[in-house]
Amino acid sequence: MGGFSGHMGNTVPSLFAANVGRDPSLPLLTFYDDATGERIELSGATLANWVAKTANLLVDGCGLGPGDTAGVWLPPHWQTSAVLLGLWSAGVTVAYGEPTAAGTDIEFASLRAVEAGVPTGPADRFVLGLAPMGLPLREVPAGWADYVISARQHGDYFPGAAVAADTGALLKTDGSLDSHATVLERAQTRAAELGITGGRVLIDADAYPYPLDWLLAPLSVGASVVLSVNTDLSKLPARAGSEQVGVTVGPTL
Repeated sequence: MGGFSGHMGNTVPSLFAANVGRDPSLPLLTFYDDATGERIELSGATLANWVAKTANLLVDGCGLGPGDTAGVWLPPHWQTSAVLLGLWSAGVTVAYGEPTAAGTDIEFASLRAVEAGVPTGPADRFVLGLAPMGLPLREVPAGWADYVISARQHGDYFPGAAVAADTGALLKTDGSLDSHATVLERAQTRAAELGITGGRVLIDADAYPYPLDWLLAPLSVGASVVLSVNTDLSKLPARAGSEQVGVTVGPTL
C-alpha cells in the first residue's frame, strides 16, 4: 500500500492518512460521469498511491514544497482529488481557479481549460485529459506535460517532511492564505451545513463544484464520497440506493 510518513495533526495530509488508515481496502471515492457513463471506484489505498505519486512528482520532480503555490484549473473529478491532496501533502498552497494563478510556481489544468487559454506562467505545467480509467492523452499540448504519465513515474510512498498546521493551504481571492488548520475548520463547518456526518455521501458536484464541499467536507468527518458529475438527476435516487449512501447532497434537497 502507498502512504505517507508521519504528519503533524490538524493538516489535510494527516486527515487523509487517518481516513485511509481506518481500512485502506474500503472505497474512499467513487466517481460517476453521466456524460460518458464512467464509474470508477478508488479504495483508500488506491487513492493514497495516486496522492503519493503526485506529492513525489512535486517534491522530487519539480523541487516544490511549503511556500510554493500551484494554480489548479480542474473540475470535480477523482484525478482532481489526487492532484489537490498531493499538493497539500507536499505543503504546496493551492490557488483553485484563481486569476492570480499566473504568478504561481506550477500549474495543473484540464485539457479543456488549456484549450480555453488559462494563464501559462510557470515552467512546470501539467495537463489532465480526465479520460476514463486514467488513460494518458493521445496528444499533449505544446508547453505542457501529461500529468498521468508524469505521476506514474514516481513512487507510491511519499516520505516527505511533515506539513505544519499553519502552512498555507488555500490562496483566497483577496490574496490572503488559509492555513491547513483553518481549511479543516471550514471543511467541518461545511460538513455540518450540508448534513454530512460520515458513512457514504453522494454529492452532485454540478451543484457543489468547490473542493471544500465535495472533497474536504466529507474527509473532515470520515465520510466516503460518491462523486457525480454531468449528473442526470433522475439517476440519483437509484444511485443512492445502489451505493448505500446515507446522505445525498445536491439540488434535489
